[in-house]
Amino acid sequence: MPLSLDTLREKIAHARTTQHYISGDGTSEERKLAHQVTGRTVRPAAVLILLTREHDISNDWNIVLTQRTAHLHDHAGQISFPGGRMDAEDADLVATALREASEEIGTNAQSIEVMGALPSYVTVTAYEVTPVVAVSGPQTYRCDPFEVADVFQVPLAHVLDEKNWRRDAFTRAGLRREYWAVPYRERYVWGATAGMLRTLKLVLSSGSR
Repeated sequence: MPLSLDTLREKIAHARTTQHYISGDGTSEERKLAHQVTGRTVRPAAVLILLTREHDISNDWNIVLTQRTAHLHDHAGQISFPGGRMDAEDADLVATALREASEEIGTNAQSIEVMGALPSYVTVTAYEVTPVVAVSGPQTYRCDPFEVADVFQVPLAHVLDEKNWRRDAFTRAGLRREYWAVPYRERYVWGATAGMLRTLKLVLSSGSR
């Protein structure tokens, strides 16, 4: 059975008070300390984890993801959530996530219900990302051609199924680094995006009734 709207509200409302799950090759606290040691400033950012479904409540939720264009400086061609760095004009990180999603894929903020946020995720590119979780009915997408090559959806059930997860690794400068991956069809979802999805999975699976 799909998770009910009330269950999603309840679990996400308490997500920030849960432990900071290990995602990738360490915790966000460890990655933040590593940036501080090397003198890098960790900057605030936010992404929108948008769960959508058709108007029939018997349908399951889908997670909206994007594929970045190939020419971008950071994470070119990779799978990501809509989002980006916080602007001075943003009232808070929720406003950042909603603004970025509107700019990148044309979402209508008026039809989106924000439920809360997951624990922050510090990336290797020195951003402290707040994953804002929200729900809506069907959206009409309009991709920013500079940033977004494609927008697609992954069933929430796929992310919640442990069988679809794996630990992959690469070696750089002689160091082996492990990370989470949750491939879906031809899409390879990994890195920070998979790390945040892993936290979402653990939050939504905790205390399941």
